[in-house]
Parts: sequence; structure tokens; C-alpha cells
Amino acid sequence: MPRASIPAPTPVAQALREHASLARLGERLEDSRRRLRLIAPALPGNLAASLQAGPLDEDGWSLLAANAAVAAKLRQLLPRLEALLAQQGLPGRIRVKLLQK
Repeated sequence: MPRASIPAPTPVAQALREHASLARLGERLEDSRRRLRLIAPALPGNLAASLQAGPLDEDGWSLLAANAAVAAKLRQLLPRLEALLAQQGLPGRIRVKLLQK
């Protein structure tokens, strides 16, 4: 009895483009990463290395901090970072969350 052939897996980038809901998810992921790239030059020292771009939704954008000290420093910088994004045409609230390990 011949074996059924297994179709080649669809690359993630292709799947994101071809399905409407996945395409929106891909756009949100890229927009989140773009926001992190925009604020990175305004962060002191090596702070950007301790961050990850988090979820972006209708309520705002989340920055994921590696530890509590990084989160505390980010909270001090939020007004400046939100103003920077607003100047780039990306207004909205920034939330700071700790990375779950």
C-alpha cells in the first residue's frame, strides 16, 4: 500500500501573508518591533538590550522588561517615550511588563 505524501510545510512568512487574520497579526508584530526601534536611541546606556517588544493592541503597546530594575527605569521614562512615539505619528499608551521566564 503506497504511503500518502506529506505536503511541504508552509513558511511562516507566507502563511502570515496569505491569511487575513494572520496577516493582521504579522502587521502588529512588525509595528511593535518598529516602535522598539524608534525608542531605542532615547534609552540610556544598555537599557534597550534588556527589553523586548511586546503585544500591540487597541489599548496600547507593551514593553517587556528583563527584570524589575529595568521596569522601574522604564516607568520613569514613559512620558518621554510616549511623546517620542507621538511625534512619529504613533500615539498611545505604553505598558511596562516583566518578562516571564
